[in-house]
Amino acid sequence: MAKLKEMKGIGEKSLTLLKKLGIESEEDLIEYYPYRYQLIKRSDLEKLTSDKVILDGVIETVPKIFYIHKNLNKLSFSLNTGTRILTVTLFNRAYLKQNLKIGSKITVFGKIDKNMRNVVASEVRFSTLLKETIEPIYHTTNGITIPKLAQWIDQVLEKDFYVVDYIPKEYVEKYHLMDKKESIFEIHHPTSEPQLKKALTRAKYEELFLFMMKMSELKENKMTKLGLYRTIDFQEVEKVIETLPFTLTSDQRRSVEEIYQDLTSSKRMNRLLQGDVGSGKTIVAILSMYMNYLSGYQSTLMAPTEILAIQHYETVNKFLSSFGVRTVLLTGKLKAKEKKEVLEKIANKEADIVIGTHALFTENVIYNNLGLVITDEQHRFGVNQRGNLKNKGITPDVLYMSATPIPRTYTLTLYGDMDISSIKASPSGRKETITLLKKEEDLKEVLTRMLEELKKKHQIYVIAPLIEESDKMNLENVEELEQKMNRAFGKYYKVGVLHGKMKGIEKEAVMADFQEGKIDILISTTVIEVGVNVLNATMMVIFDSYRFGLSALHQLRGRVGRSELQSYCIFISNYETERLNVLTKTTDGFKISEEDFRLRGSGDLFGIKQSGMHAFKLVDVKEDFDILKHAKIDAEAYYKSEAFQENFVLKELLKKSEDLD
Repeated sequence: MAKLKEMKGIGEKSLTLLKKLGIESEEDLIEYYPYRYQLIKRSDLEKLTSDKVILDGVIETVPKIFYIHKNLNKLSFSLNTGTRILTVTLFNRAYLKQNLKIGSKITVFGKIDKNMRNVVASEVRFSTLLKETIEPIYHTTNGITIPKLAQWIDQVLEKDFYVVDYIPKEYVEKYHLMDKKESIFEIHHPTSEPQLKKALTRAKYEELFLFMMKMSELKENKMTKLGLYRTIDFQEVEKVIETLPFTLTSDQRRSVEEIYQDLTSSKRMNRLLQGDVGSGKTIVAILSMYMNYLSGYQSTLMAPTEILAIQHYETVNKFLSSFGVRTVLLTGKLKAKEKKEVLEKIANKEADIVIGTHALFTENVIYNNLGLVITDEQHRFGVNQRGNLKNKGITPDVLYMSATPIPRTYTLTLYGDMDISSIKASPSGRKETITLLKKEEDLKEVLTRMLEELKKKHQIYVIAPLIEESDKMNLENVEELEQKMNRAFGKYYKVGVLHGKMKGIEKEAVMADFQEGKIDILISTTVIEVGVNVLNATMMVIFDSYRFGLSALHQLRGRVGRSELQSYCIFISNYETERLNVLTKTTDGFKISEEDFRLRGSGDLFGIKQSGMHAFKLVDVKEDFDILKHAKIDAEAYYKSEAFQENFVLKELLKKSEDLD
């Protein structure tokens, strides 16, 4: 395939933006799939099942603009749908007035009131609906719109492009799978719902087949990979345990013993330590690093953010510094002189434990006998990190930590190459978070509860599912919530905002202010860092909570209830209240993940895809578990076959691609 920079409309700036989306070739472009689809179909006002509507008609009146305050304006006009006259309102779209002329034909997307008279529009299109269509919706980044991205994808699709079909012919025939080229066309330009489902099934099967082939290879490697030689006196570990200001739970102790067995065996450790939010995984990781220290090796602990890395650094020092363990922090914020000093300590074995972010595995970091690598949340090392370690002559034991409880139904399938330790019991001394489910009409009661916590000088998280007013959905968003919270509390309490479109430095500054108590109410999307402790945060309020899976909501809830203070979590939703009610009955993440798995069913083409345990392009493990089971059986059989030994294209892909070791 030709290079992206040779394509029409793609310059240096666009290349940089596309790279942010993981698109660096024409192949990446056509395999950059929609994350959901929108069914564009005229709503029948007599048969509505929700307040969301898509209506077309003719503008009847000149639009009027009302300025509510500096950052909020309202534009309203009458729309004749052919069967009734409706009032359409748009917020912060005053600039559209010049285009909204009497007699213009438009289509409106939005929410209609109970009286069927008023529509609050989230989007207006300057044409009427001709037929039912399925529209792909792509994730984008600032500077790239969905239409622009779709246009570039079409440039590649319109020429005679080449794709490699990695699915062996026998499985294509066995499941009557769609041709790969045809499926790519269908995914980007759906012709019908049945055809789109066939195309997605084909693409998902290939993705899962390749994943399970990699898993087979990892299992094979695991059987032959030798570990480091260690002798560890467990009595020395017990001395640290005795100094802890709390008693280890039975699950924590068992996990420590399992890791001890790994570290003292002849095989290389490849273990997942999974535990519910607030279950106490960190102390298990600290004891693991102490065992590694006792055997004369260095340890690293990689966190997803600098805030979490700093928190781990402080915790490790708190428990291990008195035992002679030297810990250093390596992050991007260090000044040149400080960074040089830290790097020298690592290279000279003056650092026993190194804590940081991705900076831990850059070329200038030279380890001195690295024996244990621990990754906290979201990270399973890819080929680049493994390559960097290999180049340094290191084959350390690896421990992954995850606060996402995995349903037993697919634990062995997804993590079949790893040993698993689970922590289910919560540490003693913590009160269970009280969870409430409220409707939008109960907002006054919710605000009263918030005020009660604020008066106690406690802090509150407020969660919105969107950053700004969406063109596709009318949900609570950060901007609206900021206005609401400032109206209710801004006179006496500080309101802060945190979302994914902010720069990393801005996000960390806001989070640091919240940790230090400079912000009383933090309005955020789901970018709140898993694992960050703000002990004084005792309440979380989640708007439009029906938009999230149960496990995601449980993860968010885990940001409160991290101290002896009584904490509360309030879900606000007018929809799916029966499903959400599960969270008011239990705080057991493992039970919730099983229930989430059961309730998700076969998925919805027109809903938001929620990512699973791994960064698949299309697959949601919960929704596509049946495909996963077939792909697992097929891949394991094919990996052992003679045909695979002769399939050099597939063997080369497995060798090159970023695996999950």
